[in-house]
Amino acid sequence: MSDKQLMNVRFEGDILILQLEAASISAVDEVEHISRSLRQAVQEHQPRHLVVDFSAVQFFSSQMLGLLVDVWRRLRDQGGTVAVSGINPQLTRVFRITNLDKLFAFYETTDEAIAATQAV
Repeated sequence: MSDKQLMNVRFEGDILILQLEAASISAVDEVEHISRSLRQAVQEHQPRHLVVDFSAVQFFSSQMLGLLVDVWRRLRDQGGTVAVSGINPQLTRVFRITNLDKLFAFYETTDEAIAATQAV
Protein backbone atom coordinates (compact mmCIF):
# COMPACT_ATOMS: atom_id res chain seq x y z
CA MET A 1 0.00 0.00 0.00
CA SER A 2 1.71 3.23 -1.06
CA ASP A 3 1.19 6.75 -2.25
CA LYS A 4 4.42 7.92 -3.87
CA GLN A 5 3.68 11.59 -3.22
CA LEU A 6 2.91 11.38 0.49
CA MET A 7 3.93 8.11 2.08
CA ASN A 8 4.80 4.46 1.97
CA VAL A 9 3.52 1.87 4.44
CA ARG A 10 5.26 -1.43 5.07
CA PHE A 11 5.53 -4.03 7.81
CA GLU A 12 8.33 -5.85 9.57
CA GLY A 13 6.73 -8.42 11.82
CA ASP A 14 4.45 -6.58 14.24
CA ILE A 15 5.95 -3.19 13.34
CA LEU A 16 4.19 -0.85 10.94
CA ILE A 17 6.64 1.51 9.23
CA LEU A 18 5.17 4.75 7.90
CA GLN A 19 7.67 6.47 5.62
CA LEU A 20 6.55 10.03 4.94
CA GLU A 21 7.79 11.12 1.53
CA ALA A 22 6.51 14.67 1.13
CA ALA A 23 8.72 17.58 2.18
CA SER A 24 5.66 19.45 3.44
CA ILE A 25 2.57 17.89 4.97
CA SER A 26 0.27 20.79 5.66
CA ALA A 27 -2.86 20.58 3.56
CA VAL A 28 -5.92 19.16 5.29
CA ASP A 29 -6.51 16.64 2.50
CA GLU A 30 -2.90 15.38 2.79
CA VAL A 31 -3.21 14.76 6.51
CA GLU A 32 -6.62 13.16 6.03
CA HIS A 33 -5.21 10.84 3.35
CA ILE A 34 -2.34 9.81 5.65
CA SER A 35 -4.81 9.39 8.52
CA ARG A 36 -7.13 7.13 6.52
CA SER A 37 -4.27 5.00 5.23
CA LEU A 38 -2.62 4.71 8.63
CA ARG A 39 -5.87 3.88 10.46
CA GLN A 40 -6.73 1.29 7.81
CA ALA A 41 -3.32 -0.35 8.18
CA VAL A 42 -3.64 -0.39 11.98
CA GLN A 43 -7.15 -1.83 11.83
CA GLU A 44 -6.39 -4.49 9.22
CA HIS A 45 -2.97 -5.64 10.45
CA GLN A 46 -3.14 -4.73 14.16
CA PRO A 47 0.57 -3.95 14.53
CA ARG A 48 1.98 -3.67 18.01
CA HIS A 49 4.38 -0.86 17.13
CA LEU A 50 4.63 2.07 14.72
CA VAL A 51 7.79 3.68 13.36
CA VAL A 52 7.27 7.00 11.56
CA ASP A 53 10.13 8.01 9.25
CA PHE A 54 10.27 11.81 8.92
CA SER A 55 13.59 11.94 7.01
CA ALA A 56 12.02 13.54 3.91
CA VAL A 57 9.82 15.97 5.85
CA GLN A 58 10.75 19.63 6.34
CA PHE A 59 7.38 20.86 7.62
CA PHE A 60 4.12 19.41 8.93
CA SER A 61 0.93 20.86 10.35
CA SER A 62 -0.30 20.40 13.90
CA GLN A 63 -2.88 17.96 12.53
CA MET A 64 -0.02 15.49 12.03
CA LEU A 65 0.75 15.71 15.74
CA GLY A 66 -2.89 14.97 16.54
CA LEU A 67 -2.84 11.95 14.27
CA LEU A 68 0.32 10.60 15.91
CA VAL A 69 -1.14 11.06 19.39
CA ASP A 70 -4.33 9.25 18.36
CA VAL A 71 -2.40 6.29 16.96
CA TRP A 72 -0.09 6.29 20.01
CA ARG A 73 -3.14 5.97 22.30
CA ARG A 74 -4.49 3.04 20.31
CA LEU A 75 -1.17 1.21 20.28
CA ARG A 76 -0.41 2.03 23.93
CA ASP A 77 -3.71 0.46 24.96
CA GLN A 78 -2.48 -2.74 23.29
CA GLY A 79 0.98 -2.55 24.91
CA GLY A 80 2.57 -0.99 21.84
CA THR A 81 4.78 1.99 21.10
CA VAL A 82 5.37 4.74 18.56
CA ALA A 83 8.88 5.68 17.47
CA VAL A 84 9.96 8.63 15.32
CA SER A 85 13.00 8.44 13.06
CA GLY A 86 14.95 10.74 10.78
CA ILE A 87 13.39 13.93 12.10
CA ASN A 88 15.31 17.17 11.65
CA PRO A 89 16.21 19.38 14.66
CA GLN A 90 13.68 22.04 13.72
CA LEU A 91 10.81 19.56 13.79
CA THR A 92 12.16 17.94 16.95
CA ARG A 93 11.63 21.32 18.62
CA VAL A 94 7.92 21.13 17.75
CA PHE A 95 7.68 17.84 19.66
CA ARG A 96 9.57 19.34 22.62
CA ILE A 97 7.51 22.55 22.75
CA THR A 98 4.29 20.50 22.82
CA ASN A 99 5.78 17.99 25.32
CA LEU A 100 5.13 15.19 22.85
CA ASP A 101 8.78 14.21 23.04
CA LYS A 102 7.73 12.39 26.23
CA LEU A 103 5.34 10.10 24.32
CA PHE A 104 7.55 9.00 21.47
CA ALA A 105 11.05 7.54 21.25
CA PHE A 106 13.32 9.31 18.73
CA TYR A 107 15.99 7.67 16.56
CA GLU A 108 18.33 8.93 13.87
CA THR A 109 17.45 6.20 11.41
CA THR A 110 14.50 3.94 10.73
CA ASP A 111 16.73 0.88 11.10
CA GLU A 112 17.70 2.02 14.62
CA ALA A 113 14.05 2.59 15.47
CA ILE A 114 13.07 -0.85 14.19
CA ALA A 115 15.88 -2.56 16.11
CA ALA A 116 14.98 -0.74 19.35
CA THR A 117 11.28 -1.46 18.88
CA GLN A 118 11.90 -5.16 18.26
CA ALA A 119 13.75 -5.29 21.58
CA VAL A 120 10.67 -4.02 23.49
